[in-house]
Amino acid sequence: MPLTDENAAWFQQTFTRLTDNIGMALLGKTDVIRQALVTMLAEGHLLLEDAPGTGKTALARAISASVQGTNSRIQFTPDLLPSDITGVTMYDQNAGTWEFHKGPVFASIVLADEINRASPKTQSALLEVMEESHITVDGVRHGVGRPFMVVATQNPIEQAGTYKLPEAQLDRFLMKTSVGYPDRGAAHEILSGSANPDRTKDLPAIISSEAVAQMIDMVRDNHVDGSVIDYVQSLTEATRDDPETSLGVSTRGSIALVRAVRVLAAAQGRNYVTPDDVKALIVPVWCHRLILTPEAEFAGTTPEAIIARVLASVPAPQLRGVGA
Repeated sequence: MPLTDENAAWFQQTFTRLTDNIGMALLGKTDVIRQALVTMLAEGHLLLEDAPGTGKTALARAISASVQGTNSRIQFTPDLLPSDITGVTMYDQNAGTWEFHKGPVFASIVLADEINRASPKTQSALLEVMEESHITVDGVRHGVGRPFMVVATQNPIEQAGTYKLPEAQLDRFLMKTSVGYPDRGAAHEILSGSANPDRTKDLPAIISSEAVAQMIDMVRDNHVDGSVIDYVQSLTEATRDDPETSLGVSTRGSIALVRAVRVLAAAQGRNYVTPDDVKALIVPVWCHRLILTPEAEFAGTTPEAIIARVLASVPAPQLRGVGA
């Protein structure tokens, strides 16, 4: 059923409380926190490309603590096996039965640290669960529950001994962003409290995991006008037609953007989506999906520049009477 004004107001209030609570552990990073929450409530996954020590683990732990969830951290290394992620089926001699032992992927928030350091075979162990929210081991499906989000990290500087994520896997991340270093004020506060560096331990839970699942279901029906749908499709086609892209945004990428803007609109207390919502999220949702031509890369063109050009070339619709 459509999102009501009352539900939209409650959604906004809860979203703000979650943002503020996580902000107690990750100082000065409100925009990144909001993007991470939008990703979770759109049932997507987040890719963080950042230098070590910027707070990626703290972000994952803080989200998990705020929604009364569980969290796990998988350190990806060249010798990591798929079963180290998904779990294994073992024979219990006493009971005479096969028993499944869950791997670390069975958590609300899974931090896949330095995901590009594992082999492609191990990376692919995440593909099924990221797309379908379950793991199949020995022909048996095992659901991972809700909420479920993979927060994967990769270091953009050090490339030795890494395996580049294939485009099919990149496309499964709803957003790609970076935490970045704190500003001077936030850095001063962090250093002042360096005796207790892990602020996530003291975070209170804001809502239950069941309530998060309700928020996810609630926002699915947030209204998206047909003109906004056409706008997203026109932008999608423009990325494919751009002379400097060898591969534009896929249909999965278009769906991801619509899912994300539904959440963003509700986070602002609206039961309808506007073109400005699309503009606000198009860069983190689409940039990692674009593949540039070799000539464009050599010339220094960036995905952000192409998206800016696409936004300038496709006129945004004028919504009338929405939300009245």
